[in-house]
Amino acid sequence: MRHRIASAALLMLLVGGPAPPATAADRDPRGTLRSFTVRTLDGHTLRSSDLRGRPLLLEFWATWSAPSRASMPVLSALQARHGGRGLIVLGLCLDDGPAQKVIEFARRQRLLFPVAMATEAVLEDYGPIRSLPTTLLIDRKGRIARRIVGHLDAETLEGFVKEIL
Repeated sequence: MRHRIASAALLMLLVGGPAPPATAADRDPRGTLRSFTVRTLDGHTLRSSDLRGRPLLLEFWATWSAPSRASMPVLSALQARHGGRGLIVLGLCLDDGPAQKVIEFARRQRLLFPVAMATEAVLEDYGPIRSLPTTLLIDRKGRIARRIVGHLDAETLEGFVKEIL
């Protein structure tokens, strides 16, 4: 799955780059928070059931994706600003390499949100993930409010997050 994303990303770069980010409320066909369990890079187990009732931002990203790397400070700022209002940002990394590389990246970036390696099950439930970053905004009722493909500027993403708080 991850290799297909990398191939698709390379193809997009060769044929003119990615499409602009979606700014309309693109609905996920499944429509709701799906059940998942991931192990964060700091060793904690995180279950979707633990997140119910809280606004959630799921960020599918990779260390090799320049737009993904550009999103990391924006996501940390959102977590810092809105964590007190219940927001949970969860980074789901699609790197194929060792988790240690991702851990080192997260430390250098001083990320303020949990990061986990995306599992095949999560990719299947929330996919297709064809471009990175892909962001899902999930409201307190567990409904997927937005699916955003591509990097968004901080102001636009801030507005979208406020919709789910």
